[in-house]
Amino acid sequence: MTITMTAVLLLAGLLGCVSGGRVGPNLLTNGDFENGTDPWQCWNHQCIFTDDHYSGSHGIESHNRGYAWQGPSQFVQLRQGQDYSVDGFMKLYYDAGRGQDAILELEFTYHDDSKGYIKAAARSNIRVTDGWIHLKGNFRAPDRAFKTTRLYFQGPQPHINYVVDDAALREGQDANTDHGFGSSGENIDKIRKSDIHVSVAGNGTSDDIEIKIVQTRKSFPFGTAVAAPRYLDSGLQRYRDFIHAHFNWAVLENALKWTEVEPNRGQYNYQPALDTIHGLREHNIKIRAHNMVWSVDQFVQSWIKALWGQELRTVVKDHIHMDIDKTRGLVEHWDVNNENLHGWWYQNRLNDPSYNLELFRMAHEYDPVVKLFLNDYNVVAWDGSTNDYLRQAREVKNANVGLYGMGAQCHFGDEEEPNVNDINNRLNTLSQAGVPIWITELDVQSWDENKRADSYEKALTAFYNHPNVEGILFWGFWDQSHWRGEKAALVKGDNLELTAAGRRVLDLFESRWMTEVTKPLADVNGQFTVRGFHGDYEVHVYRNGHEVPELMQNFTLEKNSDHTVTINLP
Repeated sequence: MTITMTAVLLLAGLLGCVSGGRVGPNLLTNGDFENGTDPWQCWNHQCIFTDDHYSGSHGIESHNRGYAWQGPSQFVQLRQGQDYSVDGFMKLYYDAGRGQDAILELEFTYHDDSKGYIKAAARSNIRVTDGWIHLKGNFRAPDRAFKTTRLYFQGPQPHINYVVDDAALREGQDANTDHGFGSSGENIDKIRKSDIHVSVAGNGTSDDIEIKIVQTRKSFPFGTAVAAPRYLDSGLQRYRDFIHAHFNWAVLENALKWTEVEPNRGQYNYQPALDTIHGLREHNIKIRAHNMVWSVDQFVQSWIKALWGQELRTVVKDHIHMDIDKTRGLVEHWDVNNENLHGWWYQNRLNDPSYNLELFRMAHEYDPVVKLFLNDYNVVAWDGSTNDYLRQAREVKNANVGLYGMGAQCHFGDEEEPNVNDINNRLNTLSQAGVPIWITELDVQSWDENKRADSYEKALTAFYNHPNVEGILFWGFWDQSHWRGEKAALVKGDNLELTAAGRRVLDLFESRWMTEVTKPLADVNGQFTVRGFHGDYEVHVYRNGHEVPELMQNFTLEKNSDHTVTINLP
């Protein structure tokens, strides 16, 4: 059989597409920018064909921009509801002495002339010194019919020129390697359970003996955001009772944010947070502390915005030390610099792109025990910043400044049904950082309670099924204390009545993902094995339907460790 060189090259090209996870050709015309500027358009600013390039010989410079959204764009034909991959390269010519955004965004025009936007790939806090940066992501075209689609390079502030190169948009998604873990729940038994071996010996007739193995508490963290003012309200006992009964972790929604604990310089207000933490801990609920610093401009207090240079650095250091002093030994986690992919006020004010590393270093040196986290959005529920988050996590981890894990906020869109394959692929991407992942702010939205229940189940199953997810927390559960109201709620009304979504979630947490097994001794010849979810257990022995109290045992089934129970019948 003779294979021509043309065939070899064609086969190599096809294999290259398969190995990268792509399943279609580049839908962009002149995506390599080697043939002038057409058909790329630059509305109300200038596109320049340039010799500056990432590969090949040319790129396109975006020049004289008046708005952040301006950049080379191209109309492209996409299919409704189809998955796509997108990537491209950008280099800044100027950064104005502050970090800039780089974004690949899709604009969809619907048949009623309304528009929708998907941020498909983004990089944050980029500078001229970063050189060429890679924008890469996946997205799904809207299920709603649309008549046109336009892809934009955009992001840097107005009047900042930049050059782009090597853009591609392909049907299909770049799927990260699954590592043997699917996304529909088939691996929960493998990663969330261990074996319980039971051996029964001694006197007695097997015909009248039953052994019951019952889980009393789960070890996997299922938690919720807690509003301190409501938790401390003496009239809201039902709110407290629901938290104590159904969750084993909590995160304070606002009470530990800098804006709450020091709204004005030197005026401290930690007591509501501390009172709430103590109340939760009395019910064996562990705490995530959220957050030391928030770099998004709108969440920086005005008195802090008046500071510069060394005074600002000192104030931040003193604040971090006070956060740690007030909560030392009371909390398991701290979010250090919240949403630093989407805001970098401190880095810009101090002209220090690496200041986030200093924040981690200060916190870790002052308390090496508490676990420190990044926390951001558009990284799992959406894909625009997934690869950027991986880059950031690697940077912080490699700096050896105490990073423990990545917090993934998961606020799904209005009436959006979570896609378990997308979730799994994004979690696989983040897992490449080599640190645990926590789902820190979960909610879905739907007026239809049953659809809401289905969405919560799909998301929870995908998270619980992934080996690198170490904990899952809702961002609230009660319609009267939820930023998204009834559309996201598990319970509603003054009496905290369970919704269909609440009933489904509790069925997962307290039935399907808990273990309870009863075995007649006559059926097992004195030995049997139970596959159980990790957590605390009780063993009960019954003779002729009546418990033998002195034979009751307690044990904890640990992750990656089997447990043997020996019962000696009198």
